[in-house]
Amino acid sequence: MLIKSAVFSSLSILGWVVKSHMDVILTLDAGTTGVTTTLYSKDFQILHTVSIDFPQHFPSPGFVEHDLTEIKQAFTTAIQQLMKVKAPDEVIKSIGITNQRETIGFWDRQNGEPLCKAIVWQDRRTSDFCRSIRMQRLNDRCTNDTGLRMDPYFSGSKIRWALVNNKNVKSANHNGSLALGTIDTYLTAWLTGYKSYVTEPSNASRTMLYNIRSLKWDDFWCKTFLVNKNYLPKVIPSNSSFGVTSGLGFLPDGIPITGILGDQQAALLGQNCTISGMVKCTYGTGAFVLLNTGEKIKRSRHKLLSTVAWQLDGKKPYYALEGSAFVAGSAVQWLRDELKLVKHSYEIEALALRAKPEHQVVFVPALAGLGAPEWSPASRGAFFGLTRGTSSADLACATLEGIALTMSALFQALSKDSHLPLRKIRVDGGATENGLLMQLQADYAGVTIERPRSIESTSLGAAKIAALGLGWYKSLRDLEKRYEISSTFKPKLPKANRAKKMGEWKKAIQAVRTFAGDV
Repeated sequence: MLIKSAVFSSLSILGWVVKSHMDVILTLDAGTTGVTTTLYSKDFQILHTVSIDFPQHFPSPGFVEHDLTEIKQAFTTAIQQLMKVKAPDEVIKSIGITNQRETIGFWDRQNGEPLCKAIVWQDRRTSDFCRSIRMQRLNDRCTNDTGLRMDPYFSGSKIRWALVNNKNVKSANHNGSLALGTIDTYLTAWLTGYKSYVTEPSNASRTMLYNIRSLKWDDFWCKTFLVNKNYLPKVIPSNSSFGVTSGLGFLPDGIPITGILGDQQAALLGQNCTISGMVKCTYGTGAFVLLNTGEKIKRSRHKLLSTVAWQLDGKKPYYALEGSAFVAGSAVQWLRDELKLVKHSYEIEALALRAKPEHQVVFVPALAGLGAPEWSPASRGAFFGLTRGTSSADLACATLEGIALTMSALFQALSKDSHLPLRKIRVDGGATENGLLMQLQADYAGVTIERPRSIESTSLGAAKIAALGLGWYKSLRDLEKRYEISSTFKPKLPKANRAKKMGEWKKAIQAVRTFAGDV
C-alpha cells in the first residue's frame, strides 16, 4: 500500500485560521484477480492506493467464475483502508471506475442480491454454442455489427448460457426482476444504493449485444442470445453523471460517479494515447494491445477486434483496433501456484535468467484458449522440446518467451491492418515490472518498448475520464501532460534469429491447433 503523508496548511487572518483543502478523485479498478482503490490529485498524482485480492472459482474444466459479493467486499475493505490513511483535507469530489470487461454478472434489480456467480471473460463453457453460430456463417455479421469475433470470450453467449441453465436467472428473467451487466454496471448500482442501472460504450461494445455503428443495443444479437433489451442497462457517454453514492456507510452520500471505462480503454487513455495511430499494450492477467483509430472504425483483415475506445459528451466515439491474448501474467501465476516453481511471481525473472542459452523449449500459453489472431477456444497450452535435461529455469524462460511471442504476432497483425510500422509501444500493467519479459518483447517484436514511471495506467485512465466528467478538464487535449518514461527496451536480437524464433513459434501454434482439432 502506498501512503503519502498529509500536508496541512493554514492562513491566519485577523485571528481566523482558514484551512486549505485538496480536491481529489477516487478510482475503483476491478481487475480479474483483485481490486485497487486510489486517490488522485487534480494533476493525477497518486496520493494513496490500496489493493485487495479476491477468490477465483473454477467449478469445472473451462469454467471461471467470480462472486459479486466477494468483489463488493474487497472494494469495501479497500475503501475503508483508504479512508483511514486519507488526509482530512483531501475531499473526494468524484469517483471513476474501470473494470474487467467481458465478465458478466446477474443480480436482483431491486435489492442487488446476486443471482449466481459472475461468468468471467476467461470462461470457455460456451465454446460449442459459439462454434454452432460460426457454422451458420454469422461470424462476418457479428464482426460487422459488433466489431467482435464469435467467441466465448465475450459476454453474449455467457448471458444466454445463464438464461438457459441457471434457475435463479431464469426465474428473474421471467418475473421481470433481472438485472445483468458488466462489472461497471454492478459497481455503479451498488454504490448508488441500486438506483442507477447504466453502462457506457467501451464496456457495452464488449458484450456482443451492442452495435458499434448505431451505438445502440442490437436487435438481432439480443434475439440470438435470448436477451430482452428492456433488461439491459442504459448506455450513456463515458464521462457522464452515472449517479451518486448512497447508503454505503464508509463513503459520504452524494459523491458523483463521473467517468467509467473498460480496463483496456482506460489504459489507452492513461497512456495518453489520445491521437489516432498511438499504441499501448497492457500486461496483466492477459495481455491486450490497442491502437487508437480515432473516429473511424478500422476493420481488420487479421482477425483483430474493432471496439469503442470512449465516447465523450455525446460526441462521435473514438475507436480502437485490439488484439487480445487471454494468458500473460496468469501463466506466471500458474508456474507459481500449480507447478510450484517459485513462491512469488517476481522470482520468475531470476529463475528464467538461469536457463541454458541453448535451451530449445517452446511454450504456447493457451491455458484459456487462443485469442487473436487464431481465435481457437479449443486450443490448450503446451510445452515443446522437452528433454531429460530440461530444467525449471528452462520452463520459466520458455513461459516468458511464449508471452512475448504471442504479443509479437499480434503486433505484426496490427501493423498490417493499420498500414503503419510499429516502432514504439507504450506498455503498462504488473507484468511489465519483469525486465526480462520486456527485453524479450523488444527482441521478438523488433520494436522499442517504453515503460512509464507509473505502470498503473488503467487506474490513471479512470481518473482522467472522471476528471473530464467532473469538468476539471474540457477535452482530451487538456489532459495531456508529459509522458514520463522510466525504462526503454530496444531490440538487440538479429533479424535472422528473430525470424527463426517466430518460425518455431508458428509451428508450435499449428501443432496446438491440430491437437485440438481446430485447423
